[in-house]
Amino acid sequence: MQGYGSVVFLAGAASGHTIRWANAISSTGYEVFLLTLHPPIEPLAGDVHCEIAPFAAPHGYVLNRAWVRKRLSQINPDIVHVHYAAGYGLLGAVSAFHPLIISVWGSDVYVAPHKSFFHRKIIEFSLSRADIILSTSHAMAEKTKEFTDKHIVITPFGIDTDVFKPLEVESIFPPTSIVIGTIKTLGAIYGIDFLIKAFAILCDKHPDLPLRLLIVGGGKLESELRALADELQVSDKTVFTGYQPHEKVPQFQNMLDVSVTPSNQESFGVAVLEASACGKPVVVSNVGGLPEVVEDGVTGIVVPRGNPEAIAEAVSKLLANPQMRERMGEAGLQRVKQH
Repeated sequence: MQGYGSVVFLAGAASGHTIRWANAISSTGYEVFLLTLHPPIEPLAGDVHCEIAPFAAPHGYVLNRAWVRKRLSQINPDIVHVHYAAGYGLLGAVSAFHPLIISVWGSDVYVAPHKSFFHRKIIEFSLSRADIILSTSHAMAEKTKEFTDKHIVITPFGIDTDVFKPLEVESIFPPTSIVIGTIKTLGAIYGIDFLIKAFAILCDKHPDLPLRLLIVGGGKLESELRALADELQVSDKTVFTGYQPHEKVPQFQNMLDVSVTPSNQESFGVAVLEASACGKPVVVSNVGGLPEVVEDGVTGIVVPRGNPEAIAEAVSKLLANPQMRERMGEAGLQRVKQH
């Protein structure tokens, strides 16, 4: 520890993004405290102090106010960095601590403000107390401007190209398989149902190809998506892995021939860039930050949201042209390295 100072993260430790933020800042020499209502799902660096608030969400976003203020007074950090402008943003705002940084994540500005007048006022109040507001994409920054007139700093996710890179891996599929897939939480906003429908179209269109579908991730919709695969008669060609820790993601990315992200909403698209860093061509929907991370026709193909036929057509182009797949994969890798 170089004794640079201390940083408090006020964020959900059940997110891999929070874990990577805390570990990365800790590695630079700062003392890091993670105050959270959600226990960590991935390992934290040994010198990150993780403290679980006494009251659980959602009521804890109000009831933990005194605890947060007390801990901040005791720690006296140089900075408090809040992740998510809604629940944790409210806790950060009422802490009265400065300097206060708030990172917007996506559903906090795309979904929460539209639930009710009350939710919108929470977002506006939280952002009004921030000294700096961060957004991972220009698209999300524009959305955030609906709730604040403050300047928003763009901080796109970085990709560790020592970890995410083309690798020879032991696949769970036979060597001749052509694997299409995605690595996302199985939630409605990520449009995995459109991918399954597109895969069924591809199987009908290319009955002689050894197509396989790989869906990596856990979530509330897993049973529903499995049922959809059964209904469309592609379950025998589909593998659901369930939740996987982040350190295993490069292995699964390298099993893919084509990566598909058919999201209905996407603040940035870090998984897309992880696929690109592994040299994979990508197909993405034209929502949120996805068109910012994919150069259409160069590193991948951008398709309309919610359109299985368009997804199937884009993947068909890539299946018919191995040189295009290789060219787009290489272009994606170079884009990640350059940016």
